Amino acid sequence: MPSSDLALAERLAREAGELLLDRFGGPAQGVDWKSSETERPDDGLLAEEGSADRSSSGRRWVIDPLDGTVNYLYGIPQWCVSIALEDGDGAAVAVVCDPSRGETFTARRGGGAFLGGEPIRVRQCDRLEIALIATGFGYDPERRARQARIVSELLPRARDIRRAGSAALDLAWLAAGRLDGYYERGLNPWDWAAARLIVEEAGGLTREMRGEPLGLVAACPDLVPELEELVSGW
Repeated sequence: MPSSDLALAERLAREAGELLLDRFGGPAQGVDWKSSETERPDDGLLAEEGSADRSSSGRRWVIDPLDGTVNYLYGIPQWCVSIALEDGDGAAVAVVCDPSRGETFTARRGGGAFLGGEPIRVRQCDRLEIALIATGFGYDPERRARQARIVSELLPRARDIRRAGSAALDLAWLAAGRLDGYYERGLNPWDWAAARLIVEEAGGLTREMRGEPLGLVAACPDLVPELEELVSGW
């Protein structure tokens, strides 16, 4: 069923994205996921907006209906809808939909990664000094201070750093070769469930950071060790 699952995920992501785009500039309200209950009633559900249903099928939909909420509320067109389907082997299909740009990133485990139906690959970059790195920051003041210390160590050693405000889009852009690396602590499963598979199917490598809180490092395989070593510590 992978192909039909991916088609369903893409349709739902596009529908949610169109709804959000219609309301862009106003309050971010009115998005729910009742469709998944009727289309795949035995599957579980985990979503940022508080939804959590148990699975009797061994599969779970992991959904972020609006990744980049602060951007959305401020009228900044850097937000997306993220949907992944997980089974016993991890993420099986993934969709990250960027309605503002009309871009949809997709992946199926073992089937490659795509943007608008065209294959995408990570950029090959083996040196941090020529790498464009994306990251994000938490809301807790103490955590932000620690993250700022990491940035102060990374910035002189990298080409530059970007902080765009949507983890899923950062990872999707990495998969499409628009960034060379990404890292962030304090993420939740719905923040990276879909985009992580897209990166891996585009030839990238992802690793969860050591220690707490949960974090992720992603880049082309040659760059990950150097980036991970620099950003994993507190």
